[in-house]
Amino acid sequence: MLRPANSSNTTTSKAKVPTLPPLTLTTPESVAEHTPCTMHHSVLPPELACRLYYTLLFASRDWQRTKWWLVDRIVESSHSSFFYKRAAHDGDGADDMKEAAQYWYNGRPTEAPPTFPPPMEEACQIIEQVVNAEMHKRKRFPLEWGGYPANEGEEPVLWRANVAASNCYAGAKESVGFHSDQLTYLGPYPTIASLSLGVSRVFRLREVVPLEDRDKRAARTYNIPLRHNSLIVMHASTQEVFKHAVPPQNSIDMFHPPYPPPPELTDDQEVLARLQEASNARINITFRFYRPDFHSSKTPRCKCGVPCILRPDMKNRYEELPSAPQAASIADASGSKGSPTSRKPGIKTMVAKYWWTCYAGAQNDGKGCGYWKVMDVKAEGRGPFVGDVAAMDVQTTS
Repeated sequence: MLRPANSSNTTTSKAKVPTLPPLTLTTPESVAEHTPCTMHHSVLPPELACRLYYTLLFASRDWQRTKWWLVDRIVESSHSSFFYKRAAHDGDGADDMKEAAQYWYNGRPTEAPPTFPPPMEEACQIIEQVVNAEMHKRKRFPLEWGGYPANEGEEPVLWRANVAASNCYAGAKESVGFHSDQLTYLGPYPTIASLSLGVSRVFRLREVVPLEDRDKRAARTYNIPLRHNSLIVMHASTQEVFKHAVPPQNSIDMFHPPYPPPPELTDDQEVLARLQEASNARINITFRFYRPDFHSSKTPRCKCGVPCILRPDMKNRYEELPSAPQAASIADASGSKGSPTSRKPGIKTMVAKYWWTCYAGAQNDGKGCGYWKVMDVKAEGRGPFVGDVAAMDVQTTS
């Protein structure tokens, strides 16, 4: 009597994608090889790095932990944060920059932030030079900011920090989980410069693997130890491709400030003495460029009446913009000089869709309106961009 073949012998189960062990990146070369970031040690003069550390460690006594609604409960960040805006540059459009620097966090408006303290401004000027030099070496993306016009014979200014989000991680257990930064005021393919001061902590990156690749490969976690006075530049595509975190640690080495605190911080000598003691705190400053074409007056409002947030479609990415005859030439567009760096093989970096979504639920008892809208860069009047918007095949309808 004939019997049907055993199904276990005739069907092939889908092979499980092997997991990859975490990889620790300790050198600038290894960071550049595996991620879209660059690492720069001893980026500031030692005295300035220490003075800025003292300034923000002293200020952090008044910083707050962020609270927001998650489903049906209030959660609180384990670290404290604060926000600064930079004094406007000539020609920046001071009114627009002031409006854009209003920090709407988790769907709730806040007071206008204070300007950079003097040591932060000094540091920012140095970091801007580092960031712009790196950007001029790199292949650029079509939806990146097109840059400020340059005077004849000068390199164009591609990135100019105008706000800074500052964080204090006191002790080994204060942390932040995996996330990508909201693009609401940064726009697509932003560059963010992250300065570390104080104790060494691990900065962690992990790719969000596109849906169509998930049966072929797994994401890898990269651990990057960041010591005092080191800079990580998260270049364009980091926010579209990776999520990042600062994980809790079992232990950390105390930081011993090599310089005394500046006496102008306070007249209280006891406070100055305590500041100079060994510390378990890490101060992190993320210098950001809020694009003029994404200032808050142009941010869509949802039905709740609060600004939407802008997110990339991280789960659907491409090697080139899909169905665009000129995609290859657009992807290679660059207003900068220098040898472009190749994009990482196997990692798709082109995003064809960004969307505006309601975020009121973060502060409104966990309730939002469900508003969702695909960003239309042409209808919304965004730009200038590196690429030709008219030739781009970015999705502009839902």
